[in-house]
Amino acid sequence: MKAAVVPAVNSSCQVQDVPQPQPGPNQVLVKMHASGICYTDVHETLGHIPGAFPRILGHEPVGEIVSVAPDVTARKVGDRVGTAWIQSTCGRCEWCQRGRRMFCPYMKATGIDAEGGHAEYMLMNADATYLIPGKVSYEQAAPIFCAGYTVYGGLRWADPQPHERVAVLGIGGLGHLAVQYAKAAGFETIAISHSPDKDKMIRDLGADEIVRDGKSLAAAGGADVILSTSNSTKSMVDSIQGLRPDGRLVTMGVDAEPIPVSLVDLVAKRIRIIGSQQNGPEYLYEALDFVAQGKVKTVVETYPLAEAAKAYERVAEGKARFRAVLRM
Repeated sequence: MKAAVVPAVNSSCQVQDVPQPQPGPNQVLVKMHASGICYTDVHETLGHIPGAFPRILGHEPVGEIVSVAPDVTARKVGDRVGTAWIQSTCGRCEWCQRGRRMFCPYMKATGIDAEGGHAEYMLMNADATYLIPGKVSYEQAAPIFCAGYTVYGGLRWADPQPHERVAVLGIGGLGHLAVQYAKAAGFETIAISHSPDKDKMIRDLGADEIVRDGKSLAAAGGADVILSTSNSTKSMVDSIQGLRPDGRLVTMGVDAEPIPVSLVDLVAKRIRIIGSQQNGPEYLYEALDFVAQGKVKTVVETYPLAEAAKAYERVAEGKARFRAVLRM
C-alpha cells in the first residue's frame, strides 16, 4: 500500500510502498478515505513530541472497515469510522479506572505509538473507533477527530451556563470551528481577531460580534468563557482583561512561554485558567452530531495522498485555510 512516511526527524514525508497491515486482536483494518493534517504533525516531525522514526503520521483518520479481527463484535465490515488521539491505554491504572484515559502513563497515541492515517490502510483498535454519522462526508469528518473534538471539548469543559457569553481567541484551524460550536450550542459568541480581512468570514461562521483585543472585549461587555485557540501567550494574557468575574480562560493552543497572571484578577475577579485537551468520548459524539445537523462545517483544503508533502508544508507555514485533508 502507499503511505506518507516521515523517515527521520526534521525530514519531509515521502510517499512510499509499505506492507499492508492485518488486524490482530481487538483491531479493525480501515480503508482510508481521508486523513486530516494537524499542526501537531509538524511538532512530531520536528521532534517536539517524542517518538520513533520512520513514522506514518495522521491522528484525524477516517474510512471504511474492510476487515475485523475474530474477537471484534461491536464493529463490522462496511462501518464508517474514525479514531482520535487515544489509540489504547492499559485499562488498569487509576486514571483508566476513573474514566480519564488521557492521563494513562501507558497510553498509545495515534500517529506516534501506533501508525497514523496518512496511508491507504490503517489499523485501529476497535474500541478506539467512533461511528461517523451517515450525513457527514469523510472530508468533513476527519478534522472533527482532533480539531473539532478539541475545541468542543474545551467549550464543554468550561461548563458555560445559560446566558453566559463565549469568546474565541484566534480564528484559524481550531478557532473557526470553536465559533461555530459555541453558536450552535446556543451561546452569544464573540470572535477576538486581529485580522479585519477575516471579518466577513467570521460573521458568516456565526459570530455575533468581533473585537480586536482584550480591552475591546471588555468594552463590549466581556466574556464569561474565552476559548483560546491561539499559540501566542501574549494574546492569551491580553485577552484576560476581557474576562468577566468568575470567567474562565480555556487554553488549547500551546506556547513555550509561561502565562503571567495578575493575582488581583485571580482573587478579586475569581477568574480561572483551565487547561484542556479532548476531555472525553461523549464530547466527540456531540461534536460529530453538530456536523450531522448541519450546524458546524469545517473549511478544508483537500489534497491527494501523493501531495502529502505539499499539504504538510501549507500547514507548517500557516497557509492552509483552515484545515488540510488528504484524500485517498
